[in-house]
Amino acid sequence: MLGLMQNQPLLISGLIDFAERHHGDAEIVSRRVEGDVHRYTYKESAHRARQVAGALDALKLEFSDRVATLAWNGYRHFELYYGVSGSGRVLHTINPRLHPDQIAWIANHAEDQVLCFDLSFLPLVQAVHERCSTIRHYIALCDEAALPVESGIPGLISYESWIGTQSGHYTWPSFDENSASSMCYTSGTTGNPKAALYSHRSSTLHAYAAALPDVMGLSARDAVLPVVPMFHVNAWGIPYSAPLTGAKLVFPGPALDGKSVYELMEAEKVTYAAGVPTVWQMLLGHLKPAGLKFSTLRRTVIGGSACPPAMINAFRDDHGVEVLHAWGMTEMSPLGTLCTLKNKHDSLSDSDKMKIRLKQGRAIYGVDMKIVDDSGKELPWDGTTFGDLYVKGPWIVREYFKGEGGDPLVYDGDGVGWFPTGDVGTIDADGYLQITDRSKDVIKSGGEWISSIDVENIAVAHPAVAMAACIGIAHPKWDERPIVAVVKRPGMDITRDELLRFYEGKTAKWQIPDDVVFVDAIPLGATGKILKTRIREMLKDYRLPTA
Repeated sequence: MLGLMQNQPLLISGLIDFAERHHGDAEIVSRRVEGDVHRYTYKESAHRARQVAGALDALKLEFSDRVATLAWNGYRHFELYYGVSGSGRVLHTINPRLHPDQIAWIANHAEDQVLCFDLSFLPLVQAVHERCSTIRHYIALCDEAALPVESGIPGLISYESWIGTQSGHYTWPSFDENSASSMCYTSGTTGNPKAALYSHRSSTLHAYAAALPDVMGLSARDAVLPVVPMFHVNAWGIPYSAPLTGAKLVFPGPALDGKSVYELMEAEKVTYAAGVPTVWQMLLGHLKPAGLKFSTLRRTVIGGSACPPAMINAFRDDHGVEVLHAWGMTEMSPLGTLCTLKNKHDSLSDSDKMKIRLKQGRAIYGVDMKIVDDSGKELPWDGTTFGDLYVKGPWIVREYFKGEGGDPLVYDGDGVGWFPTGDVGTIDADGYLQITDRSKDVIKSGGEWISSIDVENIAVAHPAVAMAACIGIAHPKWDERPIVAVVKRPGMDITRDELLRFYEGKTAKWQIPDDVVFVDAIPLGATGKILKTRIREMLKDYRLPTA
């Protein structure tokens, strides 16, 4: 016997319709590429999203055709999120920080038909457009007056002219909720990038889950600033969860330096922000010398890489801001876990609470996870046993676009497919995950594992250290030993021996790095993550002093 409930597909267009109807006067504020601040409402954004849909129809794009973007976080990009997916096409957000060769490869592999881009990326589009064989239409995200006279891009038109011919009286089509809605390519640290292809169903379920109280906990009382880019995993789903809850959206555009982000936060009374540690490091670096404080910010989600304890302490102790540690992947839409305390933890000491907050958190409903040994046997949730992390759930990939890389899943004895994340971690009895390393980065010394994340976190807790990255170096006796590459803070100094002494009492002696290498900069990838492969290349001729 089937239930007798209405059968309405979960479609992304439903999110913007809901925001328009129930939160129509809630604001969306954007710092534009042009330098000024633009503001309007969900009601106005929904109207313009329908204009986008009509404009795509006028181009005679087919169902599931791909529409690419090279754009910062802003209102026009937001309109494309809904106008493209809502009309049945697939939004393809391209990371502009990738190498031009990769961008051209990605556009061709996705078979993009349209490319919409911010004018700040015009030089990049000029460099790649002749190699993008499938793109038929180029649209600059600007008004007609700002359109370059001689762009070198055939048929280039302005966004405002393009959608301006449409009335906005558009009826969203209804179709299978499992239809593709958007796609995002992995950063491609090995081989060519692969695309996660999200569905309307998966993205809507992810939006619901992200808004839960023990996850992002968004509400209509929040003003949310996603510093995490819309070109990477849909800004962690915030452009979907904010309309679902009616939260005010504040988009930072291209100005991501500490001063610009802080001023926008204060001007728009931001209560909630999301981003990677490198961005917050710049923000805190701006605040401290000037003695500045947040007047409204209360919570920030930090993900992308492990958040150093010193950063959590700085937000909490200096500014009264709660840090919510999160973990996920492109292949997971991206949220998998988020760290909030349970009521049983209220009586714990501050130091014991901090031990929990340093973990990546508990699985969100919809995500199941386990850790396994090399043979695939599930390991206990005791908080100490390390294993390879596997996940499954309705917003986790089952395969990559066009079958690239073959079947990525690992099947258990019951034939259930699990996605191997490539992360190594522990899970405690309460279900809190702690990522200790990437499987390819874990350091195995004398048969014991050393977490490079732990080594890095201790280093960046020193006031003279701006950034740190730990890698393993071959050792004749111990197989590998850790060293830490360090960038000093401007105007501050520290010696190798001083930093190594700083580790004493904070970790086991055998986990203290064997050496410190001072470098001018630590290479970061297109999503702000430390590139351990580049560091290994930089130090390929390095030899351990203890070897």
